[in-house]
Amino acid sequence: MKKAGILNRHLSGALAELGHTDQVLVCDAGMPIPDGPRVVDLAFRAGVPSFAEVLDGLLAELVVEGATAAAEVREANPEAAALLAGQFPGLAFVPHERLKELSAGARLIVRTGEARPYANVLLRCGVFF
Repeated sequence: MKKAGILNRHLSGALAELGHTDQVLVCDAGMPIPDGPRVVDLAFRAGVPSFAEVLDGLLAELVVEGATAAAEVREANPEAAALLAGQFPGLAFVPHERLKELSAGARLIVRTGEARPYANVLLRCGVFF
């Protein structure tokens, strides 16, 4: 058994398969999940695990070269907006409907138990060298 890092075998395996420019959607419990991408649903109950906890764990495992969030997060969920802005200085914003469209192109979707609106981000994988 792994003693460190992400222990969920589905998530750990999915992350190991990602390559440069693959996209990962980290989303709240209310985000519509498109057909197609691999989904790892971590939601246990409302708020558990939180968006911040899941994002923190993923960023410890991934190289991210870009991120996109819904523009609505700035007004509707300032806490999530501040978290994202702190993690991704070049964060791009698109309308929420566009983020939902873009999520269909994700290779992996990680659903959190977050129960606050617009706690979603689309990550574009980079390389470590």
